[in-house]
Amino acid sequence: MILRSLSCRFLTITLCDAAEPWQLGSQDAATPMMQGIIDLHHDIFFFLILILVFVSRMLVHALIVYGTTIEIIQTIFPCVILLFIAIPSFALLYSMDEVLVDPSITIKAIGHQWYRTYEYSDYNSSDEQSLTFDSYTIPEDDPELGQSRLLEVDNRVVVPAKTHLRMIVTPADVPHSWVVPSSGVKFDVVPGRSNLTSILVQREGVYYG
Repeated sequence: MILRSLSCRFLTITLCDAAEPWQLGSQDAATPMMQGIIDLHHDIFFFLILILVFVSRMLVHALIVYGTTIEIIQTIFPCVILLFIAIPSFALLYSMDEVLVDPSITIKAIGHQWYRTYEYSDYNSSDEQSLTFDSYTIPEDDPELGQSRLLEVDNRVVVPAKTHLRMIVTPADVPHSWVVPSSGVKFDVVPGRSNLTSILVQREGVYYG
């Protein structure tokens, strides 16, 4: 973890989970949620190719021969494909909304207009100050070697790998969004409301969002 972080910080960002120039696909999955999103994307892409080939063949055939059978097939076949797509989609949506009752760590992200405040809620007590810190984006004219522009922050959130986390996001002043593509997590919240989800990071790394 230390060597990987140092190489990402001082040498290159190729080992970090960040967007690359001319990237077409998703970033490598770091959680089961993101892996499910990538698998669903690949499965749907297969059905899209199947639909393209089938519909193109039916359109060419309809220019030559027109009949009730072709119309029935053109109607039923897409419906069957939609069923095959809907079943895994609903399963993935249900798993994304599932929240653990007793996670190992709870982290609260408070969104401000130009920075975020992170709070490790499990360390709150009546006689001690909670573990809280602010995280500011490093200005684009002051990056170090290997740091990604407008993605690097001065204080990173550190979480253990292979541990169930509960993430709570709420804004302090303006509507806020908290996104980590490698984890498959995206929160959109408004003042006065909070959103939460469960995250299981499966591998060590530096994840930008």
